[in-house]
Amino acid sequence: MDIGRLRTLREFADRGSVTAAARALHCTPSAVSQQLRALQAEVGLPLTEPAGRGLRLTDAGRALVGRADEVLAALDRAESELDTYRSVPRGRVRLAIFPSGALLLLPGLLHRVAGFDGLEVDVRDIDMLPSAVPGLVADFDLVVTHRDEHAPPFDSDRLDVVHLLREPMDVALPPGHRLAGEERVDLAELAGERWIGVDVGFPVDDVLRSLTVRTGVQPTVFQRINDFRVIEALVAAGHGVALLPRYAISRPAGECLPRRPLAGIRAARHIEVVLRKGAASRPAVAAVLDALHAEVAATTLPEPVDQADQRAQRDRDGERGQ
Repeated sequence: MDIGRLRTLREFADRGSVTAAARALHCTPSAVSQQLRALQAEVGLPLTEPAGRGLRLTDAGRALVGRADEVLAALDRAESELDTYRSVPRGRVRLAIFPSGALLLLPGLLHRVAGFDGLEVDVRDIDMLPSAVPGLVADFDLVVTHRDEHAPPFDSDRLDVVHLLREPMDVALPPGHRLAGEERVDLAELAGERWIGVDVGFPVDDVLRSLTVRTGVQPTVFQRINDFRVIEALVAAGHGVALLPRYAISRPAGECLPRRPLAGIRAARHIEVVLRKGAASRPAVAAVLDALHAEVAATTLPEPVDQADQRAQRDRDGERGQ
């Protein structure tokens, strides 16, 4: 049955006349009469009958009014509940995140989300290529992904892209390595080293390949492992050197590894959240986004590589001015 017609029937029952119901519904008496006739045709029973110059409800009409009250009350409750979803973070948010990002952000993120009553995050860790991200957005509310800072950005015409973090890449060296005492390491000094990388096409490999293009130094990658914890163990055992993200490196295994920034070149990955256009207008999604930003701020540190680059740039600018 049509909800609008049920609402008209209830107004007629409450107010006792077509004219009074029309005033309450901000329409004409003829419109009310038309709605009542249409509802009567819909149910196949007479709902009103003549009474003097007006109308009154039949027994069937009175019975339907009682049910209409129940239906309309249920709709009001549903609308009220939906209003809370429009204004309060509630419900389930589906989150996809790459493994090293999960290692960095997920424990604290879940603590933050636990502070919201009625808000849940359903997490999947996915070792994602950048090319797979648009497809993941179709299945998840938020996709936390990463890319080489020199790689093309995601398509912002169809997707919203929220920057979380620029994470520098450092060289992890075996304990006792000849360059472990250096503050920074030139990529050319590692030309003869055995490198432990990740699969071709993943962002850390993209960084290493972009370094090759910019420096002309071709690293020899003899193992490709996607789990950074395994890479740390191989480097710690002296099997090679590796390019690892600064913040996502695990503890305590990483504490024994000398890690040094690259000299004279910027190497980093961008960690971003990709989502459908307008999805952040949902309070639950916006709350998880805010929690991600807060966790990044609490987990990461200022970038000494960037600060040093800025000092070097100021020195170069000063030399030009002399």
